[in-house]
Amino acid sequence: MEQAQTSVRVAGSATLALFGSAIFVAAGLVFLLEPMVGKMLLPLLGGAAAVWLVTLVFFQAVLLAGYAFAHVSIRVLGLRRQTVAQLLLVLLPLPFLPVALPANASPPAGSPTLWLLGLLAVTAGLPFFVVTTASPVLQRWFSASGDPSAADPYFLYAAGNAGSLLALLAYPFVIEPRLTLAAQAQLWAAGYGLFVVLLGLSARRVLAGDVVAEMRAAPTSPALSTRTRLRWIAMAAVPSSLMLGTTSYLSTDIASVPLVWIVPLALYLLSFVVAFARRQPVSLRTISVLAAVSALAAAASILRVVPLPVPALVGVHAANLFLLALLVHRRLAEERPAVDRLTEFYLLLSLGGVLGGIFNALLAPRLFSTILEYPLVIALALLLRPGRGAGLRSAPVALLPALLVLVALGGLSSAGLAGATAVRLVLGAGIAVLLVFLGRRTQLAVGLAALLFLITLAQSSLHTERTFYGVLRVVEGPRHQHVFVHGTTIHGIESFAPGRLDVPLSYYSRRGPIGQVFEELGPRLHTVGAVGLGSGALAAYGRPGDRYTFYELDPAVARIASNPRWFTYLRDSRAAVEIVIGDGRLKLAAAPDHAYDLVVLDAFSSDSVPVHLLTRESVELYLRKLRPDGLVAFHVTNRYLDLEPVVAGVARSLGLVGLTQNHHASAAEERAGARSSHWIVVARTRRALGPLVRDRRWHPLESRPGLPVWTDQFSNILDVVSFTQS
Repeated sequence: MEQAQTSVRVAGSATLALFGSAIFVAAGLVFLLEPMVGKMLLPLLGGAAAVWLVTLVFFQAVLLAGYAFAHVSIRVLGLRRQTVAQLLLVLLPLPFLPVALPANASPPAGSPTLWLLGLLAVTAGLPFFVVTTASPVLQRWFSASGDPSAADPYFLYAAGNAGSLLALLAYPFVIEPRLTLAAQAQLWAAGYGLFVVLLGLSARRVLAGDVVAEMRAAPTSPALSTRTRLRWIAMAAVPSSLMLGTTSYLSTDIASVPLVWIVPLALYLLSFVVAFARRQPVSLRTISVLAAVSALAAAASILRVVPLPVPALVGVHAANLFLLALLVHRRLAEERPAVDRLTEFYLLLSLGGVLGGIFNALLAPRLFSTILEYPLVIALALLLRPGRGAGLRSAPVALLPALLVLVALGGLSSAGLAGATAVRLVLGAGIAVLLVFLGRRTQLAVGLAALLFLITLAQSSLHTERTFYGVLRVVEGPRHQHVFVHGTTIHGIESFAPGRLDVPLSYYSRRGPIGQVFEELGPRLHTVGAVGLGSGALAAYGRPGDRYTFYELDPAVARIASNPRWFTYLRDSRAAVEIVIGDGRLKLAAAPDHAYDLVVLDAFSSDSVPVHLLTRESVELYLRKLRPDGLVAFHVTNRYLDLEPVVAGVARSLGLVGLTQNHHASAAEERAGARSSHWIVVARTRRALGPLVRDRRWHPLESRPGLPVWTDQFSNILDVVSFTQS
């Protein structure tokens, strides 16, 4: 008897190990493919943060389709026939591996969302669909295996998410720093082969009769009510939307690269792992309190109550995402149904995830002129805290902090005392007052939403527009200045004061580095190509007979810069000015070789960097478009990334010479509209740099030992993150 029981335990442990390994590998493949394909796509769309949001929505939709296939196929075919169908399905992607973008893929003019979704379907749709079916199918197979753990296989959901989490963390820290994109695709194909083998062995156990409890086609547990289904869908949508909102917030202001994408997605998955674990070390009530505090901290960060360095900024929003997602997922885990409704439960959660993603990536940009969806979903998550709500009748009390803050800010502005410190103190006081509602679910959610919404909506602007590439605003600055803001970063200033019109300001001031380039080398700079338009301030340096070509990704930027109500640089330039809409690198490639005396790179969306404009291949392109004595000027001002070593490494690899200047504008210059800036100029020879070589304000460009050269196939943002700037 003891020997028989031992044999059962050994067989059971082997079954668990096999099924768990198959689920683990499949989940890892899912979340290795996402950042890899996202990185492949970035160069086609200027490195925009929205590329990752649309990519995530696509993968969420395919995940839903995979879960739907698992649910329907098991229900219709039964265990054994579904096993055969699953084996045939996993063989379909093999001829299409390794994953690669179609040749000559090029986005259309205007919004590229539908084009991007189609490209994703062609590139990765089939293999991704297949691996997404694995987790629910294998869990359902396992539930009928007779294993001692088969009665409640939901813990395998946590194991799958653990595999996903490990893969996500491995990508930026292990895979991306060491492998080119082509090598990454080959590694993924090898991993898929391992998955096919593990699935085949699992299927063999099913078909060989190892399954001792035959699965019924129809569930026997009580039917789920429509209200329960809708509640689960709505609850699942909130963390998904919050994850995308956090991603958008961080990637817009730091960089649209896999590292920044992966942090929110990894924490989202980790919340699943913890919520569906067998043992819960922390009570739901404790999680609820911590989530409320983290939401207030995130709100303080959004309102910029305290300027934060990169680690603190990421930490605040990451903690907020994890705790709020854990709160909601823990509630879902406690409501999970009987095992015969496992695939339906996962299907409903996946549907909620897709709806949350669609709201952020597709609907919000059309509904809101600013990024209101992020604070909105934070408030919605707070409404899902456990306990009885106070009801809407008490909600007006929660509006008082926001109203008092608005009154205080208005008073400071009228008295001319609305300096940065005073504004931060008032906003901080508003956040602190909300602590009174910490134990009141509805009032805290309403109060926090009101504070964030009212402050956001109260920001006056001459023009606001939201596109696929971000939020664009023209605001009235001091001394009759028009300030062009993209995200949270200034991208152009022009003074409309008498006698100041058409004077280049912001990063293009005459005393700044680019002004010095035109002052000392101007007579030979007749044809200029600029990647990134901004307000068009560069055109102010144009002279009769010169030709300036601006390459701008976002048509809305071109409309704003061309409108003399906001900026007059383009209208009044003495040079012939042309604007080419599209990704700068792709469009510049179509220009004649040796056409330019100067190529200027200033294509940033907030502090996010389009990496594909800083690679060795991109600089080789710029050199082909330059005359022999031409120059390339890089504007690398950035709050979070030190890009000088990247440019230096590429320049050294190509045998170029370069100079750099980190210009600090004086207080008087800033009042006049100038801004501090960091510029790099490279050329084929020292002679081409002319008098700049002898200008003490410029310093030789030096590369960082050990930093790999960035190429189209390889880049690593970790190498250049500045952990001290705020």
